[in-house]
Amino acid sequence: MAPPILGIESSCDDTSASVVHDGYLLSNVTANQHVHREYGGVVPELASRAHQANIIPVIDRALRIAGVERDQIGAVAFTRGPGLMGALLVGVSFAKGFALAGNIPLIEVNHLQAHILVHFIKEKGRRVCQPSFPFLCLLVSGGHTQIVLVKDHLRMEVLGQTIDDAAGEAYDKCAKMMGIPYPGGPTVDKYAAEGNPDAFRFSRPEPGGLDFSFSGLKTSVLYFLRDREKEDPGFTSKNIKNICASLQSTINGILLDKVVEAAKVTGVSTIALSGGVAANTGLRRVFTAEGEKRNWDLFIPELRFTTDNAAMVAITGYYKYLGKEFAPLDIVPLARYSY
Repeated sequence: MAPPILGIESSCDDTSASVVHDGYLLSNVTANQHVHREYGGVVPELASRAHQANIIPVIDRALRIAGVERDQIGAVAFTRGPGLMGALLVGVSFAKGFALAGNIPLIEVNHLQAHILVHFIKEKGRRVCQPSFPFLCLLVSGGHTQIVLVKDHLRMEVLGQTIDDAAGEAYDKCAKMMGIPYPGGPTVDKYAAEGNPDAFRFSRPEPGGLDFSFSGLKTSVLYFLRDREKEDPGFTSKNIKNICASLQSTINGILLDKVVEAAKVTGVSTIALSGGVAANTGLRRVFTAEGEKRNWDLFIPELRFTTDNAAMVAITGYYKYLGKEFAPLDIVPLARYSY
């Protein structure tokens, strides 16, 4: 039986803390940073300053909600990377101090691996179905787009990934071209629900194999909007819903096609989604439909577990605790961190 484990997430612009006990989630508290909206994206220096202001109140609240005292925590798990270096430093430094003060183990967590392990979070009083091994996970977010073969809780292999931009970045950058404020992804999703996905056609770059590419798609949208605005000033605002629907259909089609191919190549029919873009209603809908068609065993996380959160860090820490995978106190954060 594992003791309560404190998880800390600070890889980007969300400061989050969570407590997991024996695989069951007791609390998950997140402080968002709205200051970045006026800049059209995350400003690293502002993010690290906000983490410094938020981390103590967030951890204190997570402990109180969990009903756990500081001296009852048996280990502290933290996001080591990948992420923004200044933001990571805040979480790593606090985790080190907490572990040293309590004389408890320190557990490093890969942010991407943690996104995948949200599927193993349990909550008392709620029935949770967990994917069986091996399974394929489409990890899709603002910074990463990967297809991962998950062999067990801590053994994963990347089968394909973006060679340039992530799908979430494509959503945000294309949204900016349309005059939609940051973060643009959720607004594109909202407009797309009322638009025609077949209204316009955009480029679908094909890098081969199971890899992705979204840079060409962004360029395609840029030239499309430029040319249409020349012909018809105000075209973008007048057709915003159809443009968003067509963009979303293109991105989700690219993602789905690659996962279908990965399932064929590996023979694995248990499929999972994870990451911030897994909150996209269009993506969830097309995967659900394809899963029914192909008889996939499909797992889609709750919306609260798609974006960055410490529950995913704490549950990863739980499995690492069971495997006695502890980190030294001189460990440093990594802006780039592979599996």
